[in-house]
Amino acid sequence: MSVKFIDLFCGIGGFRFALERICKSRNLSAKCVFSSDIDEACQKEYEANFADLPAGDITKIAADKIPDHDILLAGFPCQPFSIIGQQKGFEDTRGTLFFEIARILKEKKPKAFVLENVKLLKGHDQGKTLDVILQTLISLGYSVDYKILNALDFGLPQKRERIWIVGFKEKKLMSWPTGKAAIKPLSEILEKNVPKNFYVSDRIRNKRWSVMQPTSEPTIWHENKAGHISAYPFSCALRAGASYNYLLVNGERRLTPREMLRLQGFPESFKIVCSDSQIRKQAGNSLPVDVAAAVLERVFETLKLGSHPVKYQYQYEEPCIQMRLLEKKGNYKYGKSKTENC
Repeated sequence: MSVKFIDLFCGIGGFRFALERICKSRNLSAKCVFSSDIDEACQKEYEANFADLPAGDITKIAADKIPDHDILLAGFPCQPFSIIGQQKGFEDTRGTLFFEIARILKEKKPKAFVLENVKLLKGHDQGKTLDVILQTLISLGYSVDYKILNALDFGLPQKRERIWIVGFKEKKLMSWPTGKAAIKPLSEILEKNVPKNFYVSDRIRNKRWSVMQPTSEPTIWHENKAGHISAYPFSCALRAGASYNYLLVNGERRLTPREMLRLQGFPESFKIVCSDSQIRKQAGNSLPVDVAAAVLERVFETLKLGSHPVKYQYQYEEPCIQMRLLEKKGNYKYGKSKTENC
């Protein structure tokens, strides 16, 4: 059996790597029938890794021209809701790109979709932004649910909390993965021989070391907006627009492109064809592949696609008797998002 999917705002293919992994584990073939990203550097990376050149501006592509598919994947632009951006939400034209997803769902009616965005989307504008998104999806005839998941819980040594939104054309209940996987140590992520150009100046290194001394085990040092420095045996969230010295290994060097890709769960086979600065931006904008795979595993299980796979290491929550988004509008409870140091 072949599972047809489309990959919107595809970036460098995090969603696609995850879905193809799950298809392989369930004895299914995966067929991407359409992909799209406006960023030319991302298109270049995607083509190098999948032999598939994504289409460009999705706003210029008619929904009826997109092939039929079973699953829609979209990590839609997060800048309108991110602490790095201005948090303007739908006032920012990029925020309205969600409605490109909606018009495609309305036209093509796939069996399911999985969307990903930053954690702050949940509390943006006191929850009104998310409410618009959820109600739009419900109005298209989907049963919908969402969950905030942290990459740290899925084996990746990166604190990266993201909101995942899933929907099914038929009324279905999905249990969410809770993770509980052992975190891969940084020693398996960090490269042994790193070029000198990744090391910071003596001035910056000595400034870091005046505050904190390197430990025997590798750590990634994080400097927040207030200038406070912390060291962890994992990375804080990669960010496309952060300072070059936002994250430093042992307080003395920047992460290499391969290390950033590993922190996001990309396979060693990933071909790097863009510059270091482009990969840094791409990795910072990407999604954690292992978390996407865990969510998609539950989507496939809910849709009863493929044979039972090798048992995954993740634990799962029991689905609610009634998915929260089948409730009437106005019954949601939103908490204000907190801007955390990491």
